[in-house]
Amino acid sequence: MTGGWFVGAFSPAAHTTADVEVAVQVFPAGYRGLPHVHRQATEITLLLSGRANMAGELLLPGDILTLAPGTEAAFVALEDCMTVVVKHPGVLNDKFITGASAC
Repeated sequence: MTGGWFVGAFSPAAHTTADVEVAVQVFPAGYRGLPHVHRQATEITLLLSGRANMAGELLLPGDILTLAPGTEAAFVALEDCMTVVVKHPGVLNDKFITGASAC
């Protein structure tokens, strides 16, 4: 699947639905995602392994971070990380890069 996303209204998908988007993602230590917001979707990130920083929060294995629409965040992998990400609702083209230097 593309970028670890396997459930959603995109192709390829293991299950196609507009209700939700789900991904399992792996990031190497040092990875820095671009700061962004979702205008419609709530993003829920479960850190399965590693340590990361997101929206000013230190995440440890088992931590769950819920970001409401409009909340700016960037994922930074402090160690090799694996995440499960759920976006609800599944809204295509709802990721807007903010250009901030750190979130």
